[in-house]
Amino acid sequence: MPYATDKIPSPTGDLTLVATDAGLAAILWDDDARMQARYAPRVAAPDHPVIAAATRQLNEYFAGTRTAFDVPLDPTGTEFQRAVWTTLLAIPYGETRSYRDIARAIGRPTATRAVGAANGRNPLPIIAPCHRVIGANGALTGFGGGLPNKQLLLALERRVLTSREAA
Repeated sequence: MPYATDKIPSPTGDLTLVATDAGLAAILWDDDARMQARYAPRVAAPDHPVIAAATRQLNEYFAGTRTAFDVPLDPTGTEFQRAVWTTLLAIPYGETRSYRDIARAIGRPTATRAVGAANGRNPLPIIAPCHRVIGANGALTGFGGGLPNKQLLLALERRVLTSREAA
C-alpha cells in the first residue's frame, strides 16, 4: 500500500510528510535521498487526516503557537531506535539533552555512539525533536536537516519561551 504524502513549505525548507493510516511515518528533508527512497511508493494525499493534522501542527509550531505535538506517529525502526526516538519525544520544548543523557535514559549508558546513530536515523525530525540533542560539551552536532536548521529550530524555541516569560 502506498504511503500518503504531501510537501509543505517551512522555515527549514520544504518538508515531505509521509503517513500511513496508523500515523505519521516520516518528515523528510528534500536533500535526503536515502530517506526519500525508503518511503515508496507514495501517493499525494494532502487531505489524508494524518497529513492534514501534521501540516496544521507543524505550521503552528513554526508560528510559535504550538510547543507539543499530538499527531499519531507510526515510525519504523529497530527496538533500540524506537527507544531512542521515544526518549526524544520526552525532551521538553526549548531544552536540550546530550547523547549521553539519552543513552542513560534508555538504560544503555555506554551506548552514546549508537544513540547518535539512531538519532541520525530519526524519521520524524522536529516532532521527535532530534534537534534538541547536543554534544556533552554543549556543542551543536550533526543534524539530518543541516546545522543551520538545527540552530534555527533551537532559536525559534528560545524566542517563543522568552516571549512567553516576558508576557
